[in-house]
Amino acid sequence: MPAPIELITLFFSALVSATLFPGGSELLLLYDIQQGSSKIGCIGIATVGNVMGSTITYAMGYYGKKTMQASRYRMPACLQVSPKRQQQAEVYFQRFGGIALLFAWLPVVGDPLCFVAGLLRFHWCWFVALVLLGKLGRYSAIVWLGSF
Repeated sequence: MPAPIELITLFFSALVSATLFPGGSELLLLYDIQQGSSKIGCIGIATVGNVMGSTITYAMGYYGKKTMQASRYRMPACLQVSPKRQQQAEVYFQRFGGIALLFAWLPVVGDPLCFVAGLLRFHWCWFVALVLLGKLGRYSAIVWLGSF
């Protein structure tokens, strides 16, 4: 049975890897299971940490928009989004965004997807539910595939 520190490390590894910082928690998850940790416990710890990390990214988008609008400093031209483009993004996200959040676990696109969900004020409860389902499925699949 691994020490609690290993499970805490798994939690924080999963949390950080779901923010805009690079990282991965999959190998640590499989290592902890190989060392005798409960599969269900490790899946739960990694999922909760990963969903919390995605929620941090969501909050960055949600509150970042208010901060950027209230700032007396102008955004660089290359980072500005025209109102027309913002409206188009909102329409696309409203059409596909909810379902797309099931794939928030994907590398490269998952973190920005969570950021945009916050930026566009996607309902937080739906955000958490969809991201939780996707990430729980991912970690379950990793453990299942890793057991072969």
